[in-house]
Amino acid sequence: MAKAAIGQICSSNSMVHNLEQCVKLVGQAAAAGAKILFLPEASDYIGTSPAESLSLAKPVNSSPFVAGLRSAAAKHKVSVHVGIHVPVTVKPTTSTIIPSTSGTPFAPALKVLDQALSSSSSNNNTQQETSNPNLKLYNRTILILPDGTLHPSGSYDKLHLFDYPSAALRESNTTHPGSTFTAPIDTPVGRLGSLICFDLRFPEAALHLTTTSSTSTYPAPAQILLYPSAFTVPTGAAHWAPLLRARAIETQSYVVAAAQVGRHNPGRSPRVSYGRSMVVDPWGRVALELKGVREGEEEAEEGAVGELGVVEIDLEEWERVRARMPLVRRT
Repeated sequence: MAKAAIGQICSSNSMVHNLEQCVKLVGQAAAAGAKILFLPEASDYIGTSPAESLSLAKPVNSSPFVAGLRSAAAKHKVSVHVGIHVPVTVKPTTSTIIPSTSGTPFAPALKVLDQALSSSSSNNNTQQETSNPNLKLYNRTILILPDGTLHPSGSYDKLHLFDYPSAALRESNTTHPGSTFTAPIDTPVGRLGSLICFDLRFPEAALHLTTTSSTSTYPAPAQILLYPSAFTVPTGAAHWAPLLRARAIETQSYVVAAAQVGRHNPGRSPRVSYGRSMVVDPWGRVALELKGVREGEEEAEEGAVGELGVVEIDLEEWERVRARMPLVRRT
């Protein structure tokens, strides 16, 4: 067994402050004996407006946030998995790129889901256009190795974008969807399957990464599904824990979900994240849950921001669950 750490922060539009939160957690994770620290989606920043979000984005190789985390990882000799924003120039389009799923048993279902998402994004893109329609962001996760280098094939760009009009959140205004899955990544705690936040609502994506078949494009399935997130309070209270447990049960895999928590830019933006970072084991048991916003309120519980949790990942349990209840898929 190996220890993994889950860090919970409240990002704002200050990358300096956000980096301070993350670097502190890197040191704490290493002191606890963790081999890897998982941090939330958008750890580098959460802006007060679409225009500010676009202006803050930096390429990975020139991002001071990434550079600071790489230095911290090297100093403490621990891996760090983290969500960031990356600028990208795109051609104006009314369609969403369908991720590459050829050669998988879930290709038809994934195609239907992404066609539906494409329709939604097309409708939403007619509203609240940014000043430069050619500049957008990738909502990306990266993996920093214990020597401070970037894993050469460890980045993933979010496939499914979150448009939630009643919460004034339209991710498609500023974000360009990814075009492919990332193959499971070997780490000291197990093989990681990278997904982000809203991807949680699409079980086919999780099954794609965790299932082997004669047509599988991966040499081995993911053992740990990752969902770094910034869930809203209403959707978090209703769906966060049930969805995470469902993905763990149906894929017979660990699920690790590092989450943003609290009010991100008080007085400048209404955006609040639910928190309650969670680890679920392959049997669906909650192995770890951190604090969140107070029930019925939109303020973080005391100690929720900057909270760290440590859990042991038991890959023998992953094997036992799959041996005890083999799932022979016919679809």
